[in-house]
Amino acid sequence: MVENRPFLTGLTHVFIWLGIVIVVLPIYIAFVASTHPLIDLLRAPIPYLPGKDLIHNYITVIKNGFAATGGEPIWPMMWNSFVMALGIAVGKIFVSILSAFAVVYFRFPLRNFFFWLIFITLMLPVQVRILPTFEVAASLHLLNTYTGLTLPLIASATATFLFRQFFLTVPGELVEAARMDGASPMRFFWDILLPLSKTNIAALFIIMFIYGWNQFLWPLVITTKSSMTTIVMGIEKLANIADQIPQWNYIMATVILAMLPPVIIVVFMQRLFVKGLIETEK
Repeated sequence: MVENRPFLTGLTHVFIWLGIVIVVLPIYIAFVASTHPLIDLLRAPIPYLPGKDLIHNYITVIKNGFAATGGEPIWPMMWNSFVMALGIAVGKIFVSILSAFAVVYFRFPLRNFFFWLIFITLMLPVQVRILPTFEVAASLHLLNTYTGLTLPLIASATATFLFRQFFLTVPGELVEAARMDGASPMRFFWDILLPLSKTNIAALFIIMFIYGWNQFLWPLVITTKSSMTTIVMGIEKLANIADQIPQWNYIMATVILAMLPPVIIVVFMQRLFVKGLIETEK
């Protein structure tokens, strides 16, 4: 029997709406700022309603750029970030699912040792191994390339662990049935494991795409040409203009545009994402 507690229900809704306001308010203020001329943002109080420069500001940052940043439009930066995020997401899933498949379904010496060796790499973030990684990338002539942006970041101990734990829950009878039907290991992987893993893949794809999209330190190190600048680097460049007042209306327009690809990915894959996190039945 479910008890009816109006006070607790109301309190729950209050906290939910409070959380929504805390999350949405900064985004709303950024959007409003992106629709005003700079002068409106430099005097108090700041505006709380959209202005008249919405189309002008967004066309400027997308197509034309502006003099303070050398006239660089942001669409090439968006493209660089998209290629990097997509490459990291797909690469991480590809490497991780094959690694987990090998660890779970193949019997070879020290397989658990190798798995835990992979898992221990979680203790070594990019910041710790960035110098040797850069040296290797430079020796392979990967500077200022999409391969250099993505390849060093596609290994993922977290994704390998999650796929391993999922594969361990697959019934052994399914494996035996596939073996009796004469299915090869890769046929079993392709026809059975991969379809079963689609929701997990979707959940990990969203997480890894956002992870790649938000990368700042590694692109800053591996790229020296402005043509390879990512959108996160571009925002930092806009906000730190020497001897000039940052043009916050253009910066906020860039921020809003930078949010759109991850938001679109989450919206279109939300159902699979949630299902991949909570699904327990095979």
